[in-house]
Amino acid sequence: MPVESGSGAAARQAKQKRKSHSLSIRRTNSTEQDRAGLQRDMLESQDSKLPLSLRTNLLDLFGQIEREFENLYIENIELRREIDTLNERLAGEGQAIDGGDLTKGALKAKASHSTSQLSQKLKTTYKASTSKIVSSFKATTSRAVCQLVKEYAGHRDGIWDLSIARVQPVILGTASADHTAMLWSIETGKCLLKYVGHAGSVNSIKFHPTEQMVLTASGDQMAHIWRYMVQLPAPQPVTDINQAPCDEDVDFSDKDEGEGEGEGSSECPTLRVACTTLKSHQGVVIAADWLVGGKQVVTASWDRAANLYDVETSELVHTLTGHDQELTHCCTHPTQRLVVTSSRDTTFRLWDFRDPSIHSVNVFQGHTDTVTSAVFTVGDNVVSGSDDRTVKVWDLKNMRSPIATIRTDSAINRVSVSVSHRIIALPHDNRQVRLFDMSGVRLARLPRSNRQGHRRMVCCTAWSEDNPTCNLFSCGFDRQAIGWNINIPALLQEK
Repeated sequence: MPVESGSGAAARQAKQKRKSHSLSIRRTNSTEQDRAGLQRDMLESQDSKLPLSLRTNLLDLFGQIEREFENLYIENIELRREIDTLNERLAGEGQAIDGGDLTKGALKAKASHSTSQLSQKLKTTYKASTSKIVSSFKATTSRAVCQLVKEYAGHRDGIWDLSIARVQPVILGTASADHTAMLWSIETGKCLLKYVGHAGSVNSIKFHPTEQMVLTASGDQMAHIWRYMVQLPAPQPVTDINQAPCDEDVDFSDKDEGEGEGEGSSECPTLRVACTTLKSHQGVVIAADWLVGGKQVVTASWDRAANLYDVETSELVHTLTGHDQELTHCCTHPTQRLVVTSSRDTTFRLWDFRDPSIHSVNVFQGHTDTVTSAVFTVGDNVVSGSDDRTVKVWDLKNMRSPIATIRTDSAINRVSVSVSHRIIALPHDNRQVRLFDMSGVRLARLPRSNRQGHRRMVCCTAWSEDNPTCNLFSCGFDRQAIGWNINIPALLQEK
C-alpha cells in the first residue's frame, strides 16, 4: 500500500479547511439537515483539544445565534420593502422628502405626528380623570375655611405645649425647650409674662379651671404651680390677612430662625418663683394636668409612673404604676375624676378615682407604636394618637375596639378635640395640621406656604371655644405658636 507523502497530507488538510470554510459561508441559506451535516464535517475535519460533546454543544449554540440573526435580517428586508412602498405612495401624493431617506424624513415625521397625537390624547384623558379625582377630594375637604390670624414669636427654642386660660382674661400659654413658659395676649400677640423658674425644658402647661394659676411640667423632674396677674394691652387694628384654602400645599425650603427673641418678648415681665413645687419623680416630667375642681393634679414622667398630688399640701396621694416604658402624656376628664395616661409601651391606661377608697385601671392596646397622647372628649369618648401614624376614637363604655380609625402619612403628636364642634386637630411631624371629625372624615388641612404655617415639626394643638376670631392654636419646633380661625359651616356644627 503506497504511503502518502507529507506534502500530500498537508495539501489534503488545506483543501479540507477551504472546503469547511466555504461550507460555513453557505450555511446562511442551508437547511437544518445541511447544518447538522456541516457540524459533523467541521467536528471531523478540525483538530481541537475540546471534548466532542462540548464542541457539539458550542456549535449548536452558535447555530441558534446564527438563526436569530437570519430572522432579524429577513425582518429588516421586509421593513425596507415597506419603506419603499410608503415612499412610492407618498411620492405619488407629492409629499416625498428630498433625498428619499424616509427613515429620517417622511416616515419619521409621520411617526412623530402620530406619537404626538397619542401623547396629547393621553394627556387630555389623564387631565380629565385627575380633575375628577381632585374635585372629589375638594368636595370633602373644603368644608372648613382656615385663616391664619396671629403669630406668637419670642421663644428661643422649640415649643412643646400650649394651653388656653379657662378664666378671664382669656390668654395663651406656651411651654418651651428654652426652659421658660410664656403667657400671651391672643389679640395682640404680645408677651404678658415669662416664667423662668424651671431648670430644664418646660414640657407641658395647663391653666387652672377656676383661678389664675398655671401648672407646668419640666425636664428638671419637677412640676410647678405658679400664680399670674396680667393686664391685656389695647387691641390693635387687624392687618391685611389673606384667606387661604385649607388644602394649600406649597412646599419650601426650611429656614433657621434668628437667634434673637421675637417681637413683644423684650419687655415681657418675668416671674421666677413658684407657689408650689411637686418633686417626687425620678425622671423627666413630660406632662401634667388638673383634676376636675382643681384641688389635685396628675403628673406623667419618664420614670414610668404617674403621680397624683394634693395642691394645697403638695403631698403625694397616689403613684400610678404599670406602664412598661416612659410615659408620654396625661389628660384628665373635664367633669369626672378620670385620668388617662399614654406611654411608649404602645398602650394607654384609664385610671378611675371616682371611688375615694379605691382606684381602678384599664389597659388598652390599640396601637403598634408609641402612644403620644390620649385625651378625653365630650361624652364618653377618648381619642388616642400614635407614632404608628394612626388616630383612634374610643368609646369608654366599650373600649375593646375603636369606633373610628384615622390613618395618616406622618406620626401624630399631642392631639386636641373641639368641644363645641367635635373636631380633632392632628399635629404632625411633617409640619402639617389636619382636621377630622369624630367619625374619621377629613375636613381640612391648615395652610402651609412661604408666607404662613409652621416650618418645623408641629408638637401640639389646642382649641379655644369662646374666641370666635382665633379658635385653634398650634405650636412647633420653629419656635412660634400660631392662632387660626377655623370657620365651620352650619352643616358641620349640626353633625
